[in-house]
Amino acid sequence: MSKTWGIGMIGCGTIADFHMKALSEIDNAKVVAVSSRSEEKARSVAEAQGCAWYTDYKAMLADPAVDIVSVTTSSGSHYSIGMDVLRAGKHLVVEKPAAMKSADVAELIRTAQDCGVTLSVISQRRFEAQHQAVKQVIEGGDLGRLLLVEISLPWYRTQAYYDSADWRGTLAEDGGALMNQGIHSIDLLLWFGGELSTVFGKVATQTHEMEAEDLGLAIVQFKNGAFGTIMASTSIQPGFQAYLNLYGEKGTIKLEGTSITHWTVPGVEQPAFDTPTVGGGGVADPKAISFVNHKLQFIDVIRSIETGQPPLVTGADGYRAVQLVESIYASSAKGSQIVLEE
Repeated sequence: MSKTWGIGMIGCGTIADFHMKALSEIDNAKVVAVSSRSEEKARSVAEAQGCAWYTDYKAMLADPAVDIVSVTTSSGSHYSIGMDVLRAGKHLVVEKPAAMKSADVAELIRTAQDCGVTLSVISQRRFEAQHQAVKQVIEGGDLGRLLLVEISLPWYRTQAYYDSADWRGTLAEDGGALMNQGIHSIDLLLWFGGELSTVFGKVATQTHEMEAEDLGLAIVQFKNGAFGTIMASTSIQPGFQAYLNLYGEKGTIKLEGTSITHWTVPGVEQPAFDTPTVGGGGVADPKAISFVNHKLQFIDVIRSIETGQPPLVTGADGYRAVQLVESIYASSAKGSQIVLEE
């Protein structure tokens, strides 16, 4: 009989709900403990899950029933909590971004290696059927040489959203349209396009009272010679689906939200999927997303732990996404192109 993996949750907010719904549908995973600084929240979630609860996550990390820890706290705490999880010898699944600084992500990666545990960053959009199909086409060479990848995230958030917690919209704890909302599109850009060589970026805060940007723009060049463009905003009313366009020398693929809106790939028919679009994809409501792809990512992480093979989303992937956002900030401040270091 295969092992059932004990999951500990640190953080009991909205995102934790997605994780717990996803885990409830996985046969060989079970939430065995939750932790929240609020005793009331920890207790109520634990009662619903039928598991142990803690107000001190470090006490939860000492629980031998916990094998894998899911961290869904505010972004600025991911690094410090993640380090404690890894040092406790637990496998770590951390919400995006893995940390607010790429140097901190690098330290998480080193610590996971030193402690012999798995580190994966939540990038559930890689598991969507249309993105899996695109990746297959790119790797198969069916689009030919990649010329340009465009990502655009014309989303909307109210001022009340940023005012709802003192850490929202801060650079140290939350980030802006790039690090918070745009990070999934950025991850896909890197997954499809490959390693980057240069970045030229601009950021601005146009319609909100907040420290971080509500508009981020960039032109990037990949090491393979292809180019990429990035636009992420939380000021676009009423908010529209994110889109991702890929142009190769042989054809074009256009994606909007979870739909393929154009498919010209010589010799490869446009794939058809049974699964309908679920929710609004977070366009104007951060809660309007599906948990199905979180489930697929957790299944992949467990497969990785059991086989010793890397997960589909590694710590290095988390590093590259944060490094790109940092490079856009640096380029904007400097007013010139940034050459990326390894």
